[in-house]
Amino acid sequence: MNNSNDLKDLAKLFLKLGIIGFGGPVAHIAMMQKEVVVEKKWLTDQEFLDLIGATNIIPGPNSTEMAIHIGRERAGWKGLIVAGLCFILPAVIITGTFAWLYKKYGQLPEIYPFIYGIKPAIIAIILGAVFPLAKKSVKTFRLAAVGVIVLICSFFKINEIGLMFGAGLLLLIIDYLQKNNVKRLNNLIFIGPLQFLLSDVYSLLNLKLFWTFLKVGAILYGSGYVLFAFLNTELVSKGIITRQELIDAIAVGQFTPGPVFSSVTFIGYQINGISGALVSTLAIFLPSFILVALTGPFVNKMRNSSTFSSFLNGVNVASIALIISVCITMGIDSITDWKTTLIACVSIAILFVFKKLNSAFVVIGGALLGYLLYFLT
Repeated sequence: MNNSNDLKDLAKLFLKLGIIGFGGPVAHIAMMQKEVVVEKKWLTDQEFLDLIGATNIIPGPNSTEMAIHIGRERAGWKGLIVAGLCFILPAVIITGTFAWLYKKYGQLPEIYPFIYGIKPAIIAIILGAVFPLAKKSVKTFRLAAVGVIVLICSFFKINEIGLMFGAGLLLLIIDYLQKNNVKRLNNLIFIGPLQFLLSDVYSLLNLKLFWTFLKVGAILYGSGYVLFAFLNTELVSKGIITRQELIDAIAVGQFTPGPVFSSVTFIGYQINGISGALVSTLAIFLPSFILVALTGPFVNKMRNSSTFSSFLNGVNVASIALIISVCITMGIDSITDWKTTLIACVSIAILFVFKKLNSAFVVIGGALLGYLLYFLT
């Protein structure tokens, strides 16, 4: 394996995903699955699933950590750094450009007609990725039952981390009891989740920004969208930024490609210019690199351990259930009329007929079709 070529391949792949990665962490992971499992065959479905499980049980932005995990698997610690930076960089540059425009002109450009078409296309991409992963993760009736329970619980806004750890611990206990010949375990499938769910101003300002976003990056679980609740508490309630600036930062994070956490680049720029943007971006993503570097080596050990393999199976099936839950929610929000329905159906048909088609073409096609249909009555 040529490490230099591997690093170049990682850089090209994740720069591309950073540019076309619309739709949030679930969509990003779907695109990664198509690239590294289906097209490049760097990982098997099971290996990819295990990395999803490992990503979901540590804090930080899921899709960024997934990119870092893939880089580490492909090319060691150098791959970890290259994949992570290349995935983040396009979003940071684009978000920084919007931050400059916003600071100078006081408003954001009108790009909604394009986003109108991208959102339903993203649903198709997620569906295209989740089917093979679901087939691989649901190995038994027990796993299917746990997955369904997690999916149902997710609609009641039960904490994602509680669901994943609950599923993993439940299956770990069932496996342990089975190996010790304990009978009548089936009822545990239904009651288990209930048990487990239960020096100058500017430098000082940058130091405060660094600490704030480092803290958020180190403790924030789940999708990047939870970030905004933290920012409201840490920044808006303390008068550091206005609520309108936070809302505009959310908008930038949602309609730009790449990780949603790049919204902090926008916020940092509004607070303290370029230095604030750079400090905020570094702080929010730094814990992800450290956590993946520390936990990555244990993923294969868990899979090879008969004891912890059950736990990992539970986390994996819960992760797939949560992806399906997000996909359903996104579909309800995004597919609202005949035009978005048409875009979604066309995108799904294209992906299932042309299975090796790059996701970038689906995103671009959805954007163009959305722009054309948006102005029709």
